[in-house]
Amino acid sequence: MKMISAVIKHFRLDEVREALTGAGVQGMTIIEVKGFGRQKGHLEVYRGVEYEVRFLPKIKIEVAVPDEKADEVINAIQESARTGEIGDGKIFVYELKDVVRIRTGERGKEAI
Repeated sequence: MKMISAVIKHFRLDEVREALTGAGVQGMTIIEVKGFGRQKGHLEVYRGVEYEVRFLPKIKIEVAVPDEKADEVINAIQESARTGEIGDGKIFVYELKDVVRIRTGERGKEAI
């Protein structure tokens, strides 16, 4: 099993959610995060005062999938989150040792 974690732009969330649903993903976790990569932040003006925003708001999506679904899910995220501009985000893939459904005690793929 794999845990796929993607950091994307806020306004691409609906497109990514629809793409993941189309790829057969039944559940996901969405977290509001802040960070920076090559963008390095930007300058903003508030009430005439310029200040630097070092950490930009992003959305982190976490999805647990069986190994055979991983490539399809990665492609769905990549295609639906891409704007072609700097700051589109990153996708991280981790090995997932086990999953346990709390309510039933199911483990592994059945718990996803």
